Amino acid sequence: MIVFRYLSREVLVTLSAVSAVLLVITMSGRFVKFLAQAASGALDPGSLFLIMGFRLPGFLQLILPLGLFLGILLAYGRLYLESEMTVLSATGMSQQRLLGMTMAPALLVALLVAWLSLSLAPQGAYQFQMVLNKQDALTEFDTLEPGRFQALNDGSRITYTEKLSDDRSQLGGVFISEKRLGQDKKDRGISVLVADHGRLEVKPDGNRFLVLEDGYRYDGSPGQADYRVIKYDTYGVQMEKPEISNEVTDRDALATRDLWGSNERKSIAELQWRLSLPLLVFIVTLMAVPLSRVNPRQGRFLKLLPAILLYMAYLTMLISARGALEKGKLSPVLGLWWVHALFLAIGLALLYWEPLRLKLASRRGMKEMARG
Repeated sequence: MIVFRYLSREVLVTLSAVSAVLLVITMSGRFVKFLAQAASGALDPGSLFLIMGFRLPGFLQLILPLGLFLGILLAYGRLYLESEMTVLSATGMSQQRLLGMTMAPALLVALLVAWLSLSLAPQGAYQFQMVLNKQDALTEFDTLEPGRFQALNDGSRITYTEKLSDDRSQLGGVFISEKRLGQDKKDRGISVLVADHGRLEVKPDGNRFLVLEDGYRYDGSPGQADYRVIKYDTYGVQMEKPEISNEVTDRDALATRDLWGSNERKSIAELQWRLSLPLLVFIVTLMAVPLSRVNPRQGRFLKLLPAILLYMAYLTMLISARGALEKGKLSPVLGLWWVHALFLAIGLALLYWEPLRLKLASRRGMKEMARG
């Protein structure tokens, strides 16, 4: 029991450290992406941390299996390097017994990954989809920031305001540039609106109007001298009425109970993917235990790169099989399970190959001694 607690603590501590580093790297990359979208006006800056919170379970369900795999390699590699495993082997610690002890923390991680993949991650993806739907319903004036040019509609409209009130209803120093398209969708030049003041009016029926005051409108095409200039005291433009959609388009945002019994290939692939992640934990544990065995003279990192490449091959084949299943190139019966079966066989081969090799070498040596 003392050895079991010691090994479990070493694995779990290393798992926590590795997973924390991987999580920081992953979330930093995604945060930079969302930050760029917020800077362009595609996202509300106030919802950035909310979005990251909703995406956290989806990150963790992929990070934890890798963290466990690397945790076993690093923790047990250190024990082999410091000859602690040699002492344990001398007291009867076989590879199979070591694997059995390692499966206990692996079971804990698998249960956590199952909770994430089957429940928390779909809920987070659904809430993330709802946030995006709300963002799509916002107009440029809902995300407008004073003193910054904001491109919208793929750059077809540029909006700028020098001043903006706290309630976002009063604007000062307004500039709006928009491409004009004809009925044939051909470019008809640009239209530029400038105004000293502007305000947002909401009618009782919910319709919203942008009212500009004391300004000019310029219509024409760049490079030509036929610009039309209109001076106005008041210029009103009706804005689109925001409509928030509750529609979920991504399969990963669907609840797991909605995937059961579905005949759609994408739903089947999504369900098998969610079930594969907890199964992935046990198989990578089976592979990590024999791969962590190193010679003290070779160093603890000798097998780290091949082990990571093996893990990446496993995950890549799972993703490829998922895509093939979605496109109908794989039978749902075969699905993703053949990938697990393949790497289960690889894990068993790694586990029993070294003892078998040593046993054969021992028999060969005994035969040579008998002949001598």
